[in-house]
Amino acid sequence: MRRLGLVLFFTLLVAPAAAQNPPSPAEVVTRDAQGHAVLRTTRVTSPPTFDGRLDDLAYELVPGAAGFIQQEPVEGSPASDKTEVWVFFDDKNIYVGARLWETHPDRRVTSDMRRDASNMYNNDHIAVLFDTFDDRRNGFGFSSNAQGGMFDWQVTNEQPSNNWNGLWDVRTADFDGGWTVEFVIPFRSMRFKEGSKEWGVNFRRMVRWRNELTFLSQVPVSWGRRGLSKVSSVGELVGLESPVKLRSFDVKPYALGSNTTNHRSTPPLSNDGAAQFGVDAKWGITQSVVTDFTYNTDFAQVEDDEAQVNLTRFSVLFPEKRDFFLEGQDVFNFAGAGANQGGGGQGPAAISAGGGGGGASNVTPIVFFSRRIGLQNNQVVPILGGARLLGRGNGFQVGALHMRMEEVDTAGAPATDFSVFRVNRDILKRSRIGMIATRRGPGAAGGDDGYSFGVDSTINPLEQLAINAYWAGTSGAAGASVNERSSYRGNMTWNADLTGFQVEHMFLGDQFNPETGFLRRSAFRRTYGQGRYSPRPARWKTVRKFYYEGSYDYFEDRRGRPESREATAAYRMELSDGDQWATEYSGAYEHLEAPFQVTPGVIVPAGEYNFQQAKLLYTSSPQRRVSGTLTLNYGGFYGGTLKELTWRGRLEFGPRFYAEPTVSLNLFKTPYGDGDANIISSRLTYTLTPRMFASALVQYQSASNAVTTNARFRWEYLPGSELFVVYSDGRTTTGPGFPELDNRSLVVKVTKLFRF
Repeated sequence: MRRLGLVLFFTLLVAPAAAQNPPSPAEVVTRDAQGHAVLRTTRVTSPPTFDGRLDDLAYELVPGAAGFIQQEPVEGSPASDKTEVWVFFDDKNIYVGARLWETHPDRRVTSDMRRDASNMYNNDHIAVLFDTFDDRRNGFGFSSNAQGGMFDWQVTNEQPSNNWNGLWDVRTADFDGGWTVEFVIPFRSMRFKEGSKEWGVNFRRMVRWRNELTFLSQVPVSWGRRGLSKVSSVGELVGLESPVKLRSFDVKPYALGSNTTNHRSTPPLSNDGAAQFGVDAKWGITQSVVTDFTYNTDFAQVEDDEAQVNLTRFSVLFPEKRDFFLEGQDVFNFAGAGANQGGGGQGPAAISAGGGGGGASNVTPIVFFSRRIGLQNNQVVPILGGARLLGRGNGFQVGALHMRMEEVDTAGAPATDFSVFRVNRDILKRSRIGMIATRRGPGAAGGDDGYSFGVDSTINPLEQLAINAYWAGTSGAAGASVNERSSYRGNMTWNADLTGFQVEHMFLGDQFNPETGFLRRSAFRRTYGQGRYSPRPARWKTVRKFYYEGSYDYFEDRRGRPESREATAAYRMELSDGDQWATEYSGAYEHLEAPFQVTPGVIVPAGEYNFQQAKLLYTSSPQRRVSGTLTLNYGGFYGGTLKELTWRGRLEFGPRFYAEPTVSLNLFKTPYGDGDANIISSRLTYTLTPRMFASALVQYQSASNAVTTNARFRWEYLPGSELFVVYSDGRTTTGPGFPELDNRSLVVKVTKLFRF
């Protein structure tokens, strides 16, 4: 056992010894400079009453671990409000309890109780992270607010991902001085080292009205919102007896009925009924190796994509939303590029205040992009089935996936196989190396199979310093050189609280084509640099932090000629109440080798263009009932001007009901034509319980003259078993009067989980 500075020893005498007087548990001894804690967990012979009240004998006999430490606003200071936490276990479950005292309970922020709500971080909440392999790299996180809202995530190499969903439960209650919470987390819901006696552990508490973030084991302020995912800073959980041989086998069949009308299909459909059946299965070979199987895979319950404004000549990336592909996605991400980075509010404090050239990784190729599976020529193609294996042990992490897509003549889609193999090896303290190999057969154009291969590394020689590199190659056109079919990058990032910088060089050959992946931009050589200075003014109580930033982004084409460059200066001010103001000025150059269509009817010809733009942003604190980000942008645009107004908001009507409107108005004038690209949308969500909600996403896009509605009802009627009702409606606004119907569908889907 690693010795750390703080020792919190507590013991519980189980039922057979209840008649004896329990010994007094050891109290807090010291804290070292890092603020790490050691907790002793205790086996219980019978589970605590699961009601969230913490009134069982166990909580009376054992003092809670306390002494939380601020990360924000004053790093290293004691928490303003007291927090006590407990950890118990038996053969099946981990039990976590917390008592959260409040100076002003009336100022508690609880705005969402839906499971995995992205706004959970902006609520008053308590969260726990377990480093189940005790490797200071990986873990599983669980959090809840006072309404019993549930949020979970997985950490891989200190990178959080909310794509993982485990089976666990939580209950909450109020008391005179604040609120209490109990978690029940089955061992079989997590992967861990069998028979282990020690795990890593840390706790986080957010008091939103203060904007105060505290941890049981101290986390550097430079990690910001991602602090709980800094597994190298967790404390130690000792006294554990994790199961030695815990096997699991889950089977989850589904049945689906649908009614579809589609006036644009061939042939057109009118109230066409259909039924479908399929099954998913999960086999825990060991607690560190899990295999998933799927047959007749269906994703009818997945929410529609959110519309995006694209006034560039590059492709737009839409994130993966399908549950089967979300789990384990972080394992398959290569070189830090992926469609779903971050952890739904768990992400790091960004180095950039306003974009500054788009960031150093937004053009990194995605070697494996799971949204390629089930899509051909922008048409949905059925997935026959597939399998996935995820495993960890002895410093290695392995992932393998194989899926088969059915043949659909009307979509020009032959029966297609997708395969990917990924392995990572932990090295040094917080570093790793890895490789990836992918195959698509036949290729996207129906010809030869497409292959990709790559190696990548992340080296962290210092706490704030990261060095990342990759090389990848693909099969390509006959006669193409290895260099033409390759891509590589080197990146160095320093991210401290006061200062930050990032430098990068990237190359992508003109024949580099990952058939299982995604390219936003092709055939370029890029050099990028960015710097940040972000002091915390001691004299200004209303200001928490200033950010001064600058960046330079430079692209060359395959002939070595300048293609794009952008210089950006940005300033941001973060207030103590959570509001933020930011300004940005940029000067850009674009060389177009070929014309491109901005919107229907407006084509910008090839040539050279210089323009400047100025931007103003205001973000209101998420603790308010009306919050969001307002962006104003004005400047040059391919020989003309561009005016942009965007508001992404949130209107809260209580913890059960809220709206998330988006208004994006973009008006441009050029010598080649004028136009606009507008999006008006809103998501409405009503939550009945943490396991039952209804939502609707309504969107209007001027570019496509379309209005779409996607309404969903989800009820988890038993843990892991769900009922979905989904209504979708697509209409065109080109005609007079009420928008004309293009397509409509109603789907009812039921799943049932069987655990063996």
